[in-house]
Amino acid sequence: MNTVPHTANASARPAPLAQMRSSASWFVGQATLPGHQTVLGFVDEFQADLEWLVPRVEQLAAALPEGDGPARMALAGVSEARQRLDLPEASGLQGEVRRVERLARSVLALCDHHDVLTGMVRCLVCDQRIEDDAWTPYDKVSPSGGAIRAGRIHQGCAP
Repeated sequence: MNTVPHTANASARPAPLAQMRSSASWFVGQATLPGHQTVLGFVDEFQADLEWLVPRVEQLAAALPEGDGPARMALAGVSEARQRLDLPEASGLQGEVRRVERLARSVLALCDHHDVLTGMVRCLVCDQRIEDDAWTPYDKVSPSGGAIRAGRIHQGCAP
């Protein structure tokens, strides 16, 4: 069984949040099956990312009033990430890729929860922090009428 303790107190962040997001997004977005060694490398990376994210998201959520909606959602994400960390190594490359995709999705979710709980707003185009008033609302609608993404983008990133 491939498990990681959930009480690790790693003092250093394994990677900046933007790098965590980038790696997890890349893995989830793969159209072809990655090689076994690639998958093994991402297992270690995503486990380390989650071990850093889980206690920090929990601390941020604990600082908010009881019953706070974003805090409750973040704690649900933490619970799911812990369950995914406990999943045993899957047999076969396809099974292992699915397991690692789940870890990657938890990394993405906890990065988002971290941003929400800290009040950080990121540009939907470049994924960099929006720190000033130089932004514009973004609400792209698909041809079928459903919203694809809504949020903010830097004025310089606007088409």
